Amino acid sequence: MAGSDPNKLMAKADKLTKLSFTRWNADWKSATLLYEQAANGFRIAKDYEKAKDALEKASKGQELISSPWDAAKHMESAAALAKELGKWNEVADFYRRASELYTVCGRAQPASDALAKGARALEDPVPEEAIQLYIEACTILEDDGKEQMAFDLYRDVTSAYIKLQKYTDAAAFLLRWGLAADKCNATHSQFKAYLSAILIYLYIHDIKQAEKCYNDCSQVDAFLGNDHGRCASKLLSAYTEGDIEEIRRLAQSSAVSHLDHMVIRLARKLPTGDVSGLKTNAYKEQEEELDEDDLT
Repeated sequence: MAGSDPNKLMAKADKLTKLSFTRWNADWKSATLLYEQAANGFRIAKDYEKAKDALEKASKGQELISSPWDAAKHMESAAALAKELGKWNEVADFYRRASELYTVCGRAQPASDALAKGARALEDPVPEEAIQLYIEACTILEDDGKEQMAFDLYRDVTSAYIKLQKYTDAAAFLLRWGLAADKCNATHSQFKAYLSAILIYLYIHDIKQAEKCYNDCSQVDAFLGNDHGRCASKLLSAYTEGDIEEIRRLAQSSAVSHLDHMVIRLARKLPTGDVSGLKTNAYKEQEEELDEDDLT
């Protein structure tokens, strides 16, 4: 039927949105309905490029007739089609736009979810952009005081950083997770994040940073008396002593075994560097301290 031809529907809709000598006002309400019908027709015909374009216009129409929620839904649908077409820049742009429209509606959770969908779509083809979208999704929930709803996103960011071997970034984001967990009194998640960050520093054999991280985390008194805090303390002591067997034993402990699998995999490889020299260095430092105290 001619009336259901999506190309003709698009042409008719475009005409309704253009001003002329005979049309002084754009009829976006009627045009939007036609764009939506055209998008459905193109999808049925598997013409995803044209369906995507129709959804973009339908989204603009819904926004102009003051329906940001429906506009956001159309942008998400357009983003999903962009993913099918492998247009990664558009995937990011469309999900970001959908997120902005949900924010206009005052809905932080859907705004964050839209960015997370974009991140998951981009994690393999464009991992750096995926991480950025994940972080933006976290920020929306943090700004809305919904840190606990972002825990899966913190995990996703950490995992993505580890896949890219950006270990210091992963550790830093785990500490951000710990801070968020502290705000919502999720102490178990907080201490898991702290131990995970310390383990990552040990994995890249940055012992000094691991010790600094432990000292910073120890400002939270409860961490010291917790299984995760005790495990971190024993690990650092084992490194100072150059005790490879103890390091390996602690990497198999229950405190480590209950962390996220991405961190467990790294912990199981400890130690990754030479620890024999650490004991020697520790003794040298002690001797130097004794010399400074020797007044004779």
